[in-house]
Amino acid sequence: MLKTRVITAVVLLAVLLPILYFNNTTAFAVVVTVAFGAAVWEAFRLFNPESKGAVVVSAVWTATFAWAFFVHGAGNLTFWFALSALIWLLRLAPSLKIGLPPLGQGGNMLLSITYAVAIVGCFAAIVQLFQHSPLYLLSVMALVWVADIGAYFAGKAFGKRKLAPSISPGKSWEGAIGGGIAVLLIASLSVLFGGQTMADTFAARMQGRFGWAALVASLVLIVAASIVGDLFESQLKRRAGMKDSSKLLPGHGGVLDRIDALIPVLPLAALIGAWL
Repeated sequence: MLKTRVITAVVLLAVLLPILYFNNTTAFAVVVTVAFGAAVWEAFRLFNPESKGAVVVSAVWTATFAWAFFVHGAGNLTFWFALSALIWLLRLAPSLKIGLPPLGQGGNMLLSITYAVAIVGCFAAIVQLFQHSPLYLLSVMALVWVADIGAYFAGKAFGKRKLAPSISPGKSWEGAIGGGIAVLLIASLSVLFGGQTMADTFAARMQGRFGWAALVASLVLIVAASIVGDLFESQLKRRAGMKDSSKLLPGHGGVLDRIDALIPVLPLAALIGAWL
């Protein structure tokens, strides 16, 4: 399993990094559109595990997304970022406490549309952050990756108190805190010693514009949002009786399994970045 995960990760990086750094906008649009379509397809299956209409629904959403963001042009994307932040604050995050509506009911259909809009916000943020610079986009993604890795190792070493036992029994408060500390440490080091190489990262721009207190506050918020995104997808999978959102990425599960924590984080970072 580890070998498969590593091979898949290497292949993904071999495809994504040249697209980002050679500034190939056409290839970027194709990859983002394909990833969006896969994410919506997987989300529909999680909300409607017995339905056969996932391909049709995802095709309609994907065609609309591609037209709006790459053909017609969506204009000012701040609306999508603000809408996504509100969706997570008012509906998706609270579901971790109040639970999800039963499958097959109207509340479930409404929630599925709400989550799909949040996914649109995530990919709109990918477009916006990439337009700023590939490094800026990767720097935000890296915060989530560092939080995830830090939480894994801290949880293995110190985890005792369960964070959300009914949703994801493997996650602990110690792991979450460890992931947050890892993010604060890595981001601070990049600001202090990154020089011009790291000058266009999210952390460096935030610290340079608003100072250390604002940087720490924003990083804590981003880590918290990443945990919420991860737990929400885990909640969907548990309700649907699925281990992974799909098997599209060997050793990793599905696209949603890789971007679940990014879905709330990227629009939030893009919204914060509007002031930078």
